[in-house]
Amino acid sequence: MLSRRHVSLGLTTTLIAAATRPASAQHAHHDPLYSHLHDKQVTAPPDETLNAQRVTDSPAPRAANQGRWVTRAPLPLPRSEMAWAAVLDDRMHIVGGYAEQRVDRPYHHAYDAKTDRWISAPLLPRGANHVGVAVLGGKLYAVGGHLDQNRRPDNLCFVLDGETWRPIAPLPKPAGAIGVVARDGLLHAVGGAIGDTTPAKLSLDWHLVYDPKADRWTSRAPLPTARDHIGIIEKDGAIHVVGGRVNNFYTNSHLHHVYDAAADKWGMRAPLPTARSGHGSVIYRGKMFVMGGEGSQRVFGQNEAYDFAGDRWEAYAPMPTPRHGLGAVAISDFIHVAGGGPIMGGEIQSAVHEAFTLG
Repeated sequence: MLSRRHVSLGLTTTLIAAATRPASAQHAHHDPLYSHLHDKQVTAPPDETLNAQRVTDSPAPRAANQGRWVTRAPLPLPRSEMAWAAVLDDRMHIVGGYAEQRVDRPYHHAYDAKTDRWISAPLLPRGANHVGVAVLGGKLYAVGGHLDQNRRPDNLCFVLDGETWRPIAPLPKPAGAIGVVARDGLLHAVGGAIGDTTPAKLSLDWHLVYDPKADRWTSRAPLPTARDHIGIIEKDGAIHVVGGRVNNFYTNSHLHHVYDAAADKWGMRAPLPTARSGHGSVIYRGKMFVMGGEGSQRVFGQNEAYDFAGDRWEAYAPMPTPRHGLGAVAISDFIHVAGGGPIMGGEIQSAVHEAFTLG
């Protein structure tokens, strides 16, 4: 067990003020929809690569109602490798990731679906990518993350308490790309990756639980197959983990594990039709929808949904703009998918924001 480690946030008054301004104020200009990680002059992905890597066909049966996608307000600037998003106070929150030629941005944007508008929320105390996020008890939590390009993780964890991030007990060891979900007053952090260099990267089978009352992490039954960049959701007390990668995207997984907290055991369910990692996963109209993701020379636009009662998958209308390392949440009757990389790897970021509905 680890108790709280006191970490100075080091946020200045100026930083806090900037973080709480509207997005249009913090980023006065509106960037193009795309940007390059290393070259400011590049504002679009190469068409040849985009077309070669784009994949949208699903092996799953087609749903009767395919649904539709609509365009929503783009992010204030192109971002990718946020990995997850969360809903707090009916707003979509996206933290960290790659942006503006860096991989350790502390950006925190929130989307108000009612006004179709983004605002800048309090910045993370330190910049990172692949930060695990979840909402528990009306508070937003940020867990771990990578400080370099999808590598060199740290173990820092924070909670947004009102308008201020404060540190909580750190992870037992540094890790990034951890899936985090709330269940019954606790945070479950599953999987993840370690390694300070790309050749040294390894996926984890971790299953850690954070108790906010005790401010400490404890262990539960490990994930049967170690992986990172997973999809994770909670439904009716069960935690579902779908897809992800084993060490790298050359070995993406179809696996679909479900965790029974009462028995502290993992079981298997119908596998994800399209193996992928860096995808979004949300509960929408009682089903688990999985969209986007990345593979070897592939960026997936497949939008597949799992029927919990029937233990089966169906295919819905694919994403108009396939992406990976995105943020995805369900608000009202829409699934919002924002940001992410339109080509394999982290070279190109996007501000694209599209929403799916069955209405």
